[in-house]
Amino acid sequence: MRNDLHDDSRSDTHRNRLLFRSWHRGTQESDLLLGAFADSCLSSLDGNQLRRFEALLDCSDPDLFDWILGIGVPPAEHDHDVLQLLRAYWAGPEMGRVVSTVQ
Repeated sequence: MRNDLHDDSRSDTHRNRLLFRSWHRGTQESDLLLGAFADSCLSSLDGNQLRRFEALLDCSDPDLFDWILGIGVPPAEHDHDVLQLLRAYWAGPEMGRVVSTVQ
């Protein structure tokens, strides 16, 4: 039981770091794309998905922007379920809500 608590604590710390990184990319557009997704979806990602999301955060903003919006084709190592979740998130009703709050 004690190891489970330690693992949960480590997982929460990891999620918090990813959340911070998502909102502090350097460009407002990337902050919004990744931060809003992280706010809504990070808590539901498993450990492997968190690692894939973290790998995406290591990519350049222009690449991520193109991949998420479907403008560019990501390399195979980044074309996975988490990127699909990001695309689905921004293709759904969240896009309208975020755009209306920004304007």
